[in-house]
Amino acid sequence: MRRRRVAFIVFGLLAAVGFVFWLRPVSVFRIFNVAQMYAVGASSHTTTVDGFRIHYYTLGPESGRPVVLVHGLGGRAEDWEKLAPYLRKAGYRVYLPDLPGFGQSERPTNFSYSVTDQAKVVEGFFDAMGLKQADLGGWSMGGWIVQIVAAKHPERVSRLMLFDSAGLYMKPEWDTKLFTPVSPAEIENLDKLLMPHPPHLPDFVSRDILRVSSEHAWVMHRSLDTMLLGRETTDSLLPELKMRVLIVWGELDQITPLSEGEKIHKLIPQSQMDVVAGCGHLAPNECAKAIGPEVVRFLSQPM
Repeated sequence: MRRRRVAFIVFGLLAAVGFVFWLRPVSVFRIFNVAQMYAVGASSHTTTVDGFRIHYYTLGPESGRPVVLVHGLGGRAEDWEKLAPYLRKAGYRVYLPDLPGFGQSERPTNFSYSVTDQAKVVEGFFDAMGLKQADLGGWSMGGWIVQIVAAKHPERVSRLMLFDSAGLYMKPEWDTKLFTPVSPAEIENLDKLLMPHPPHLPDFVSRDILRVSSEHAWVMHRSLDTMLLGRETTDSLLPELKMRVLIVWGELDQITPLSEGEKIHKLIPQSQMDVVAGCGHLAPNECAKAIGPEVVRFLSQPM
């Protein structure tokens, strides 16, 4: 009887977990991602910047040289889960903030979500962490944001890292509405843009992605609307940068094509560029094994 009860309880728990996964797979995936962050040695915190609650992770020794990494549009701090451990192992103190409207940070309705205002939040995050100067990196929209921070406050950025970065005055050749998909077909098309070899998604996963997309679409729309106006582009700012700059690009990126990275490279004379073969827009995650050592090598070079 005891074995039957244990078996019944175990079966019930597995059935409950299976039901939750079927009902809210996105939430389960996110819980798993958070668990992965803890597994690589991250600590979770919150702070206040400009009156907004900002969530962030830290990795590495408190005495280590600070590195701040900023995620992209629709992203979250957990996106750095595969790359950040390379910096932790090299002794850096890594800060991974969630921008307002994304991840575990607050989603204020009285915020513009423009890249300029997000850059001000990153500056405020430096202040909240007591960072007078740090190495700064950004991915996609995050790359655009950190370009603005570096241009406006060069004294606060030791080295700059741009991963498949947006920011130039270039009209996307793909439909930006895909960032807020409203059908399984649009999810599939977005994944094809993001990844060279996207996985097949079961119907119940697509259904939940669409639910989450509809809930957060207003944040994405505000961000995209301000970016597409072309008023905050960085073409004229990049030649003025004086710090060392690392540009990392997925060879097969379709969101921000390699040609954009090459143009950024030309606009920043002191920059170095690493193109990652076989990788797309998600290179810092999917190709961290190739990128991690190069980032550590770049950060170890004299200023």
